[in-house]
Amino acid sequence: MDYIEYGNSSGQLVVYFHGAPGSPEESAIFDSHAKDHNLRILAFDRFAIDSTDNPDTYYQQLAQQIRHKAAGQPVHIIGFSIGAHIALEVGKILQGQLGQTHLISPGAPLIGGGFLDSMAGGLVFKLAIKSPFIFSLLTRVQKLLAAVAPSLLVNMLFASAADADKQLLSRSEFHSDISAMLKHCFQSRVKGYIRDINLYVNWPGDLADYCSSVSIWQGSEDNWSPPAMASYLSEAIPGSGSVEFMQGLSHYSCLYEAAPAICRQLEQI
Repeated sequence: MDYIEYGNSSGQLVVYFHGAPGSPEESAIFDSHAKDHNLRILAFDRFAIDSTDNPDTYYQQLAQQIRHKAAGQPVHIIGFSIGAHIALEVGKILQGQLGQTHLISPGAPLIGGGFLDSMAGGLVFKLAIKSPFIFSLLTRVQKLLAAVAPSLLVNMLFASAADADKQLLSRSEFHSDISAMLKHCFQSRVKGYIRDINLYVNWPGDLADYCSSVSIWQGSEDNWSPPAMASYLSEAIPGSGSVEFMQGLSHYSCLYEAAPAICRQLEQI
């Protein structure tokens, strides 16, 4: 399975689960901080995995790859946005080898409450639930835009973004990184993206037996993964502490601000 690596190649292993849409390159945010704190960041190219409809097979594939890379050593995991869902399911398989779990701007199980109406991407999830054919057509349009007009796709994605994320988008480097991420996701990995979305909207969210120290980082102004989702997960996961609400931040801005703090915490283990 392909992966990308950042940080210190001989440091503590940390596996990053990117969002959807997303790509392994998203984890570059951690690179300099991981080097400073002796961490090895791995992000697997999940969307390139054969698009199996069996979630257990998918989670087991990821867990097997992580065990191989960990070589018997403890492993920490970080899940961003919808990637938090995959991180938690894989983390359950890794119990006994799992260190800390960090969730950033996490998507909670939709069965946990009336989240959809307050989510900026709620329409996409509603289509995936009620109109799979239209959802498939939408992803084809996104694929076309990623190829011929990536900036337009970025602007559409961030049209309803809160202030802190809009400020991020005004930075040319961030805009370029997001454009590249969307190209990676939609041009050659769209089946994997669709699989992850479908798994998320049907996620039962059985987290009562999750055995790991869990930290949740949440932007107070996030309208993609609303703060109520972080609160839900904090109550649903036995090993979760209180949510670290990051005032004035939204979705991606929370990721950028949480990265150095997480790396500092992991170094102290």
